Amino acid sequence: MILAIILLVLAIFGAPLFAVIAASAMIGYQKEGIDLMAIAVEILGIAGMPFLSAIPLFTFAGYLLSESNAPHRLVRLTGAILGWMPGGLALVALAACAFFTAFTGASGVTIIALGAILYPALQQDGYPDDFNLGLVTTSGSLGLLFAPSLPLILYGVVSEVSIDGLFRAGLLPGMLMLVMLSGYSLWINRANRKPLKSFSLREVGAALRESMWELPLPVVVLGGIYSGFFAVSEAAAVTALYVLIVEVFILKEVKIPELPRVMRESMLLVGGILIILSVSLASTNYMIDAGVPQKLLAIVAEYVSSQASFLFLLFIFLLILGAILDIFSAIVLVVPLILPIAAQYGVDPFHLGIVFLAAMQLGYLTPPVGLNLFIASYRFNQPIMKVYLATFPFLIILTITVLIITYWPALSLVLLAD
Repeated sequence: MILAIILLVLAIFGAPLFAVIAASAMIGYQKEGIDLMAIAVEILGIAGMPFLSAIPLFTFAGYLLSESNAPHRLVRLTGAILGWMPGGLALVALAACAFFTAFTGASGVTIIALGAILYPALQQDGYPDDFNLGLVTTSGSLGLLFAPSLPLILYGVVSEVSIDGLFRAGLLPGMLMLVMLSGYSLWINRANRKPLKSFSLREVGAALRESMWELPLPVVVLGGIYSGFFAVSEAAAVTALYVLIVEVFILKEVKIPELPRVMRESMLLVGGILIILSVSLASTNYMIDAGVPQKLLAIVAEYVSSQASFLFLLFIFLLILGAILDIFSAIVLVVPLILPIAAQYGVDPFHLGIVFLAAMQLGYLTPPVGLNLFIASYRFNQPIMKVYLATFPFLIILTITVLIITYWPALSLVLLAD
């Protein structure tokens, strides 16, 4: 008990999460008399996981895109298509950020890469400053439910459910988030009477030509996976190779001498995920052997009698968890524990995955420690309290959306039906 308190205190004071998890696993194994070499075996075991290669490949492709001028081209294209509408630039921000986050898998990268373009553009078009700050901060976490989102892939690896199926399951819930936020953005800016930009086929054509090399990416990834032509790992390899050829050798926007830096930065994220995943597997196996899921189920069963009440309790738990723990750590630590409990209440594992990721996505925006709040505060040089207040209306809209996703399982499962 004393050791557990010490580990908790170390975690609170900033000790690396993987070190805390590994230490707890070692203590547990030692207590049960299990050779500590079993932990090393578990760590090596992740090398044989299916789809594992998709994580570094998609991450590398996303970082390459962020280093190129692809964000500018994406904003120009969506602006040419949607910018003529009342509130059109707000829709541009939502669509562009969702697309970009889906490929980078990191909301902070989206705020940094696209925020410099979208935030001043929104100000120039006469949108209220609080709205602009809240919109760009919120948009950074959109896209996590769309393929080839890194959290979706990692959830599939940890839960051992089909990643292809998760890609399908996340499509409609992700679209619902975009629709709800788009509706709010249009309503809140209904009094903005700035003269509309005229729709220009010439500008659309120019933006399409400029983006011609990035436009095939969704077709390659989504079309290839959904049609069964590519496995997820194959789609990741094709995407990484395609982006490398386009950005480095055709458009030459990323110079060859810069590639080692981009690789290093992208693999830092991957390395952090993999080391947490590896030690978490060892810790999870110990907890399973010790019957922790069964004990949790017994505790939950005392207070929860239906699937609806379980889902609400899960939503509250994930909202709190998302505010204090990053989404990758939460997936590898919590998912193995809640899967058997959810199964007892008849929750479909694909639906559970989408609810888990959608609720954790709110954690990026939940005060006091939501990650996107601090990134936006730093990036736009704004007081953190102003960021809290600016994002609050968007947080309410997303919370309502996540509750709809939670209690409407058909939204996640309809595209899985044969």
